[in-house]
Amino acid sequence: MMTDKYENLYLKICNLNNLFVAWINAKKGKTKRRYVKRFQRHLKENLIKLQDELINQAYQPCNLKTFILRDPKTRKISKSAFRDRVVHHALCNAIVPIFEKSFIYDSYANQIGKGTLKALQRFDEFKRKVSRNNTRECFALKADIKHYFEEIDHQTLIEIIKRKIKDEKVIWLISQILGSVQERERERRI
Repeated sequence: MMTDKYENLYLKICNLNNLFVAWINAKKGKTKRRYVKRFQRHLKENLIKLQDELINQAYQPCNLKTFILRDPKTRKISKSAFRDRVVHHALCNAIVPIFEKSFIYDSYANQIGKGTLKALQRFDEFKRKVSRNNTRECFALKADIKHYFEEIDHQTLIEIIKRKIKDEKVIWLISQILGSVQERERERRI
């Protein structure tokens, strides 16, 4: 049995107002990019087309564009098409509030009102506390899981998501998005 906040979750994702807000979020910091201008030129038609594809479950993500970024460490980045980023934001607008409540307080990545600066400020608080205001030595471990998103079992991830999201159409959409990532990984390994 679904609670009220899970009912019509897919319809919230497909809602034209939600897609408009998603477009605003997707274009932040990228308004001069050609692909953003191209999408914006026919904004209403593009959003209605996305809405129609989502409602009819005909949405298929475009192939990811992969490139190497060095800043300072070398990372392989897979970039979604702009239209797909609009869908990602539309999905996040609906599901983030459901998952956010279960995150630990000190989760800072991709959190509204948080981010790198807040994480550093929080780290400084812990450092001062543990080092007794820098009067004793302390250590911190900085770690990164190599190729985390590429290596995580997407079926396990879907099962975890299903614990909170009961709407099968939302699960379908998430699977579509993850499927495009898996397809890219299969191509990369061949």
